[in-house]
Amino acid sequence: MKHLPNCISVLRIIGTAAMLVVEPFTAAFLILYSLCGVSDVLDGMLARAMHATSELGAKLDSAADLLFYAVMLIRIFPVLWQKLPRSIWLIVGAAVLIRLISYGYVAIRYHRFSSMHTAGNKLTGLMVFLTPYFISLPQAFATPCCFAVAIVAFLSSAQELMMHLRKQTYAS
Repeated sequence: MKHLPNCISVLRIIGTAAMLVVEPFTAAFLILYSLCGVSDVLDGMLARAMHATSELGAKLDSAADLLFYAVMLIRIFPVLWQKLPRSIWLIVGAAVLIRLISYGYVAIRYHRFSSMHTAGNKLTGLMVFLTPYFISLPQAFATPCCFAVAIVAFLSSAQELMMHLRKQTYAS
């Protein structure tokens, strides 16, 4: 049982690799996508609950996350780029720029990487995860949903930067 979280991470790696050969936004793709997303939450939660955290588990989870992000860039980003209006991409670009400034500021000031676990960042993560479902909706719904994702990402990036700028000592 103590290896269950690591097995879940390995299954996420396999499921993510399978998304490379499944047509994006089909039912099969969205099922794999959903299972990978649920397993990402489940493996860490189980590892902590079972007191089965390990260096191997952390590496498997990070590898699974990186692979998942890479596959999303390859399979989902091109579709989003074509379907979404440029105004959304301007907001996304601003959010990414602010996020990079925040990371850079912390790196220079405290000599470390920091991404805060704020409610805004968690909401952004959830909304970004839901984006493939949003884009599968009719365009009249997909665009406003994706616009909301971009706005939340922008606001949470700005919030985190302001929090870093205001604090006197390092705290993640």
